[in-house]
Amino acid sequence: MPTRAITIDGRAWRVFPSGFVTQYDQDEYGLIFVNGTGDGREVRVTRYSPVGTRSREQSLAEMADEDLRRLFESSQPSATSPEAGYAR
Repeated sequence: MPTRAITIDGRAWRVFPSGFVTQYDQDEYGLIFVNGTGDGREVRVTRYSPVGTRSREQSLAEMADEDLRRLFESSQPSATSPEAGYAR
């Protein structure tokens, strides 16, 4: 699974495709942003519709850092997301 790394407000985040399939199947994908490790890690989740490439992995690889930042700004905490198992 491809991974991206991005720094937002001085914090390093790893970004992964969630693999969660919605009713929109190939039109909407989830992304998981992870900061830290172990019990202290913070997880945020968002969904997006790729432009151009329809592969989850390829669309993440082709996405500009600015687009990732914009998606991060609209992300939600893991406790409110099925992709992250509603974990706190």
